[in-house]
Parts: sequence; C-alpha cells; structure tokens
Amino acid sequence: MNTPEPQDPGAPDAVALNPGAPDAGALDAAAVARLRLVIARLHRRLAQSSAGQEFTFAQQSAIARIEQHGPLRLGELAALEGVSAPSMTRTVGPLVTAGVVERLPDPTDGRSFLVAIAPAGADLLAGIRRQRSEHLARRAEALAPDEQALLRAALPVLEHLLAADDT
Repeated sequence: MNTPEPQDPGAPDAVALNPGAPDAGALDAAAVARLRLVIARLHRRLAQSSAGQEFTFAQQSAIARIEQHGPLRLGELAALEGVSAPSMTRTVGPLVTAGVVERLPDPTDGRSFLVAIAPAGADLLAGIRRQRSEHLARRAEALAPDEQALLRAALPVLEHLLAADDT
C-alpha cells in the first residue's frame, strides 16, 4: 500500500481531500501527500541538475520574474514574488553585484529605479532552462513507452492544476 513516508513532516492528516465526495476517484490525503512529495523532489532534482547554483531559489525566481515582466520597480517585483520590499532588496542586491540584473533610472520618478535583466542574466536563465530540460528529457527517455504516454496524457491535468493558482 502506498502511503506518505513517515518522516514527511508536511504530510496531511488522514482526512480526505474532499470528504463526502461521491466520486471514488477523488484524491485522498495519502494521494495528495504523494503528489506533493513527488513534485517537490522532482523540482529539487531539476534545480540540482542545472547551472545557477550560486544563486538561491528566490534569486533565480526574481531573475525569471524580471525577465518575464520587463523592467519594474522593486516594490512591484516584491508583490509579484509575494515577499516584502526589504526582503526583495536583499534578494536583488547580490544579483546586481553579480551583473545578472541591472538598475535603471525610473523615467517617471527620479528618486526611484527599475530593475531589468542584464544580458548575463538572460544567458544564465537560458542555460538553466536548457540543462533542466535536458535532464528531464533523459529521465523521460528511460521510461517505458506506455509510461511516456501516461506522462504526456497527464500534462494537461498538471497544467490545469497549476492554472488554478492564477484565479
């Protein structure tokens, strides 16, 4: 029987995800715990397989967010990342020093500045993404054809699960 590992401190209690739901296919607490654990471990392995190890996860996330949203104020970046402005200042400072992010004057407010991705930051992100994709492709190639088909079929469901956070 598959149950969450006992040493997992984040495992939910034995309450079903949707108690009383008539659907026998509903995820119970053990299945939710397994899903969470496998996603976390896969994420950790992907992170360990790529360049950028000198930067924290928060710093890598900030670089990617800056790339995605273009030059923006630190407060805007902090809001997008769900952290405080002082925390974002501590996150971005070393990125500026390392040359992966640059500070630009704010054209609408002379007292403020914007942060933008530097060419070295764009190169770093491209390398990280390439290495992680190559690692995942190698792992997927080792799967049996029927497992690859199941994984491909699960993609829309996982994308939908992720999109649920955007609402």
